[in-house]
Amino acid sequence: MTTPPPAAGLRERKKQATRAALSGAALRLAVERGPDHVRVEDIAEAAGVSPRTYNNYFASREQAIVSAVTADREARIASAVAARPAGTRLADAVTDSVVEQYTNTDEREHRALLLITTRTALRDAFLDTTADIEAPLTAALTERLGDASPHTARVLAASVGAAVRIALEAWLRPTGNTDATGTVGATGLLVPSGSLPDQLRAVLAPLAPAFDAAERRPQP
Repeated sequence: MTTPPPAAGLRERKKQATRAALSGAALRLAVERGPDHVRVEDIAEAAGVSPRTYNNYFASREQAIVSAVTADREARIASAVAARPAGTRLADAVTDSVVEQYTNTDEREHRALLLITTRTALRDAFLDTTADIEAPLTAALTERLGDASPHTARVLAASVGAAVRIALEAWLRPTGNTDATGTVGATGLLVPSGSLPDQLRAVLAPLAPAFDAAERRPQP
């Protein structure tokens, strides 16, 4: 007889499913109508939940739309770092994991990125998600480095998040003017600039000596 999974696991999966349904509905409606013509009530109805439930997951429609791109990315970065062979240089493991997770996008993510390039509110919400890298990556680095210093893993993880934000800001650099609502006008666009993998590797490179020093530190 199969033992049923723990209730907490079921609840977590249900929460993840609801979040995915909301972000999927938000992106679909934004593509169909334009982001400015999508209300929280519309997203909730399309996902089959109440507006109150929606508010338990997202603080704005921008967050919901952006989640179609960023959902679980931070956890996937940490998992990718943890999965690298033990002999892999830590700086390389982190850099390769970040580049991999930020550049391997599917069709739905491409649609969301196209929307992000047209609205500065969406761009800001997208950039804000880089702060979420810190917690899961701290856990992965702590496991890798041990507990020689309680602050080293967190400082390194926070630095990675800041570096990724800088790369994305450079990649999504505004050109021209936007109107008072942050909407791109006829003379301006938010245009991806250059290669995102190259941008990410460039901003993470200065962190390599700190990762190397952390790896060399004797364990207690």
